[in-house]
Amino acid sequence: MTDPLARLDAVEAAYPGRGRALGPFDLTVAAGEIVALVGPSGCGKSTALRLLAGLETPSAGEVRRATARGETSVVFQSATLAPWLSARANVALPLVLSGVDHGEAGRRATAALARVGLQGAVNARPAELSGGMAMRASLARALVTHPRLLLLDEPFAALDEITRRALADDVLAIWAEERPAIVFVSHNVEEAVYMAGRVVVMTPGPGRAAGETRVEATAPRPAGFRTSAIFRAAAEAVSDQLARAMGAAA
Repeated sequence: MTDPLARLDAVEAAYPGRGRALGPFDLTVAAGEIVALVGPSGCGKSTALRLLAGLETPSAGEVRRATARGETSVVFQSATLAPWLSARANVALPLVLSGVDHGEAGRRATAALARVGLQGAVNARPAELSGGMAMRASLARALVTHPRLLLLDEPFAALDEITRRALADDVLAIWAEERPAIVFVSHNVEEAVYMAGRVVVMTPGPGRAAGETRVEATAPRPAGFRTSAIFRAAAEAVSDQLARAMGAAA
């Protein structure tokens, strides 16, 4: 068995005045797999993601990552685009900061925007983009470096259902092309089952792993997958694990 791309070993995260927010929590992410983290608000899902990204250090335990600099990208719930820059300049920013020539960075950014359906909005400023378009631009910025590990922190939470579903399909289509490992945080059980090959359920904070469900289906998902027996069974299994975790904490 090859070494995992990323791993959390008995990690804990504690904050002054708040106590322990996460853990002990274990998670192993293999190259090319899609994992969803599902749990109630405050269970530490986003904290686990920040640990994987290297944005925080654990209070206890160990974070292991096999990704080099520039090989991990994060998409947050807010698009976090620089308002004074065009969509193309926003997407090119990670490349420019890593030393890529501005012209080449612009060309790569234009291509990344086209991949997410924003080829007609390369010169638009964030204020001119809808919520869905801004999130697509944020996704393009994350993908422009061709990451091996893509971390998604509830990126669709503020969007309407139609846009959420379209973006989920876009992410899976892009995954099929480049096969990065993806860790996806969500409150939505059905969204997690649709996106992931493995759904990890977390307990109320401080979050621990309460169980996991494997979704034995091809990705990108076939038409009508949400009405299939595989989808319904996986969604019910995740919902049951979540209910048990919530009940045990009551």
